[in-house]
Amino acid sequence: MRRSFDQSLLSDLRAMSSVDALASLATHIKADSTFVPFKDARTQRWHVHTERGDFEILTTGSKWYDTRARRGGGGAIDLAMHLCDLSFVDAVRRLATINARHGSDHP
Repeated sequence: MRRSFDQSLLSDLRAMSSVDALASLATHIKADSTFVPFKDARTQRWHVHTERGDFEILTTGSKWYDTRARRGGGGAIDLAMHLCDLSFVDAVRRLATINARHGSDHP
């Protein structure tokens, strides 16, 4: 029997801002105060460290872009998969665990 994740959990994770996801997944995160966005004024550049190494990530809402890997996506699940080299299932589990620790109502 195949089990699936609660749809409200998946919706919440997909709607999570990239900045919140970065803060949850990284061991170190620092905003680049010298960055000046040219496409969208909301875009920010972050220097991020995870167990996989260092990243330079641009964020705009739930969208993100890794400037070094030249790869981007949308939502916390994609970001967790990219930063932590996780499968979809493992990314959801990790983010759900983080959310549970921070008072979310999802298991």
